[in-house]
Amino acid sequence: MSLDTDMNITGTQARAAADSLRLTSSETKSEALCAMASQIRSTASTILAANAEDCTHAHTKGLSEAMIDRLKLNPARIESIAKSLEDIAAMTDPIGLIDKTWTQPNGLDFTKVRVPIGVIGMIYESRPNVTADAGALCLKSGNACILRGGSESTRSNRAIHAALVSGLTQSGLPAAAIQIIQTTDRAAVGLLLQGLNNCVDLIIPRGGKSLIARVQKDARIPVLAHLEGLCHSYVDGAANVDKALDIIENAKLRRTGVCGATETLLIDAALAADFLPQIYARLSAQGCELRGDMRACTITPDISLAADEDFRTEHLAAILNVAIVDGISGALSHISEYSSGHTDAIITEDPAIAQHFLNAVDSAIVIHNASTQFADGGEFGFGAEIGIATGRLHARGPVGAEHLTTYKYQLRGDGQIRPK
Repeated sequence: MSLDTDMNITGTQARAAADSLRLTSSETKSEALCAMASQIRSTASTILAANAEDCTHAHTKGLSEAMIDRLKLNPARIESIAKSLEDIAAMTDPIGLIDKTWTQPNGLDFTKVRVPIGVIGMIYESRPNVTADAGALCLKSGNACILRGGSESTRSNRAIHAALVSGLTQSGLPAAAIQIIQTTDRAAVGLLLQGLNNCVDLIIPRGGKSLIARVQKDARIPVLAHLEGLCHSYVDGAANVDKALDIIENAKLRRTGVCGATETLLIDAALAADFLPQIYARLSAQGCELRGDMRACTITPDISLAADEDFRTEHLAAILNVAIVDGISGALSHISEYSSGHTDAIITEDPAIAQHFLNAVDSAIVIHNASTQFADGGEFGFGAEIGIATGRLHARGPVGAEHLTTYKYQLRGDGQIRPK
């Protein structure tokens, strides 16, 4: 059959599955999620073999080490995927939760209650764990989903998806509740963005600038965007130096390929002469390249001179931009100019300055005295995340199951009619 026909069938099946999930009990959804976790573990060797093929192909194509790190699975990461499924199963079901109740003078009772969005299309790059996270969070929130992963992770995504579908069917839920687009034809993405004859209610893209730009340009349905992480860490003049050194090292080097990795270090000029040589010595010893503005290069001449574009780049590698700023006002000015609105942090022992930073920085996540790598749904207690939403509408920050819901109003009366 044609691609158009095949995709429209996918949409129709997803809509039917969503209608079924809307009335599925919390117990059945949790049972399915636990069955998925069991299937992930029992098919780990198959998933790892598929992932090894993807990694080999990625090396052949010349993908960066950061991209390959995002792609690569190992037994520990497989177990983490399974554990996340179990964590999501154990969480409170957001469907049916009541936001508010009230009674009007005419005796009508009003209830604002959480309901599923419906069918969610998810387009993402590189990370095969997103296949499990997205499928599980959509199921928990009563939504059907249509997944389209990147071509670099096709084999891994298919292997993980097979485990998810097995868990669904074991629990009596429709296999179409979690579908994956099998073809690598990019035209399939275009059809998904059109909504598949009104079967798709929301598109969630997770990836780089080009992916987000295409989705926002071509989508004919609502988009919940997850943009790149141009994350900043500002070391204030009132920072504890030892604490700041540990935090910056973790924020940059724990995993350089995650969206919560710090890409730019801002240092208060009052502390720069003491702090910059120390952090340079610590990071460069681990193979991290520092690129600084003129003030940073003057203090530590071995640092490379940064271009303006460096401060606008999500390196996803062992590269750290450095800028010397004049106090909190300088830090806020730099972040306002360059941040993508993902995650920004301040390191200071001055509570007033910390609170000013937390209030003033308009990012989805703002942190005091901790690593930006806590920008993760699991660390927030959400079990997992579909991504970090960097917009301002509907959901912001880590998107978990509760953020994949909308609401409706239920009215209960006893014969009330409106007067003429």
